[in-house]
Amino acid sequence: MQMRALSVGFSLALAFAFMGLPSSGAENDIPRTANGKPDLSGTYDIGSLTPLQRDEKYGESVYTTAAETRKLEEAAIAAQAEDDASRATNRVAPPSIKDEEFKSIGAYNRFWFDRGTTTFAVDGKYRTSILTDPADGRLPPVSELGKELRAGAPLFSYKNTGLAWWMETGEAPYDGPETQTLGTRCLFAGGPSVPMRPSAYNNVKTITQTDTHVSILVEWMHWNRIVRLNSEHLPPEIRSFGGDSIGWWEGDTLVVETTNFRLPPPAPWAQELLAAQDSASQEMRVVERFTPIDGDTLHYEFTVDDPGYTAPYTGSLPFPRTDAKLFEYACHEGNYSMGNMMRGARQLEEEWRAERTSSQQP
Repeated sequence: MQMRALSVGFSLALAFAFMGLPSSGAENDIPRTANGKPDLSGTYDIGSLTPLQRDEKYGESVYTTAAETRKLEEAAIAAQAEDDASRATNRVAPPSIKDEEFKSIGAYNRFWFDRGTTTFAVDGKYRTSILTDPADGRLPPVSELGKELRAGAPLFSYKNTGLAWWMETGEAPYDGPETQTLGTRCLFAGGPSVPMRPSAYNNVKTITQTDTHVSILVEWMHWNRIVRLNSEHLPPEIRSFGGDSIGWWEGDTLVVETTNFRLPPPAPWAQELLAAQDSASQEMRVVERFTPIDGDTLHYEFTVDDPGYTAPYTGSLPFPRTDAKLFEYACHEGNYSMGNMMRGARQLEEEWRAERTSSQQP
């Protein structure tokens, strides 16, 4: 499998990242297995208010002040209180699906989210973003290929105009559950999976380690990553949404490389993107590094080489151990939404037909 060459700037960023690795405690603080390798087994809570991308006001400043960090945390608390208050009133249903209020109802309230309540610090310094490369702490520009793939493979839902627009175009987004997106069907969510990043919820991860394998229970979409140590990747034609992960030790750092991705399939009306998607899937590559800092914390770093962007990008964050329990991501059990989406689509189609019939009458 051919991989894009990493830029000189990217290599320099890696060197910077290693220079900035948090100071390790005494070696005896790191739990080890019988073969002397660090024992990463345990449960970690990576919930954090530190954003993936840096606020543009910080420019290339990697760190911010404790006062600025406190403002961010207080703003998050205030936003939750405001959201709770806005939903506490006795609201009635909008009169029509075409009503503007209907389109802005949004998701369930923030009580159900678990983003964490604090930002993270590295050696006592508060980071402005999880991303460390590019230098501005923001994702690289989306490539032309990335724009095509995003337009043809929506993650969670299709556009909602309050009208049966597909009756005009001949597309079939709501013919059945199988034509829905991966997110809507609760099959896979790439954001919290490879690489792992703080998300809206399910930020608790469980690692189980043996001499030959490492299991990382991500849970979001019931996914358990299995990393084969000192192994080879599967043949390139064997691919999955989460890719194929192999790992090896570099000193006390576990390095995990994931390839053999299968990108989410394009929408039913965008099948012409299959060839481009297949090519992009083969080029994707993610490298993660797990380094124990002490008995309670891992330093986690990831580098993503994705042809959907114009350059690779790198980020890092701490993985603190926790006594919290990892709960099931019960996404589709008792899910009334899928049936309601199908019923809603049929209703819109009936309205569309009625309007056409009415307009054709003399």
